Amino acid sequence: MDITASSIEVCFSPKLFKYIRTKGECIIVVTDVLRASTSICSALHHGAIQIRPVATLQEAMNLKEKGMLVAAERNGVKVDFADFGNSPYDFEGKKVKGKTIVYTTTNGTRAIEMAREHGTVAIGAFVNLQALSRWIIRQGKPVVMLCAGWKNQFNLEDSVFCGALTESLIQLGTYTVECDSAEAALDLWRVASQDILNYFEKASHRKRLSQLHADDVLEYAFKMNLTSVVPVLSGENIRDMSRIL
Repeated sequence: MDITASSIEVCFSPKLFKYIRTKGECIIVVTDVLRASTSICSALHHGAIQIRPVATLQEAMNLKEKGMLVAAERNGVKVDFADFGNSPYDFEGKKVKGKTIVYTTTNGTRAIEMAREHGTVAIGAFVNLQALSRWIIRQGKPVVMLCAGWKNQFNLEDSVFCGALTESLIQLGTYTVECDSAEAALDLWRVASQDILNYFEKASHRKRLSQLHADDVLEYAFKMNLTSVVPVLSGENIRDMSRIL
């Protein structure tokens, strides 16, 4: 694959990330639709100043002991010491406004940690699809979309989102695809988009959330363009960079 400023590459699992072809200055879009990337968008939309992603529960606990607010889950369940779980609804209202939130999840924050040394890390979800697309276009860099997946396995929701973002970038007129995984994601999106909620009835994580009585987030997570925030990792923290070139 010839890497250009308008190229798109999709990585379906963190385990495959070391094999990406895109090198040098690039944007890495980390997506964990159910639920970390959707929840990060929700927190910033509702006024959180920044999110500090950490890979381990121990790091989160250490920062909690220093007085910081913590959102933390493992295997879909909020951990005992956390102030918030991993639902976008957890971050609504005044409780996050003006706050920094430490954040650790089973899959999403680990993918962010993996990506941080390889490019500019942005966070993508259906809820910020249009705003993210426009921000990416302004950057003029190749794009790698990294699916957080589920414990290094392929999942439908992240892969379909990559297809939606790929289509959006192509429609804006500057990006092209010469990557089989991006083509596959695009095909998945074109099927799923006909009835997106019904399509995800068969997704394994949808069933997992149902068993945990946490599937109330599904309609929210698959709604398009609920927010204009563009979460981007800057140093240790994720901030909304929607108004910054």
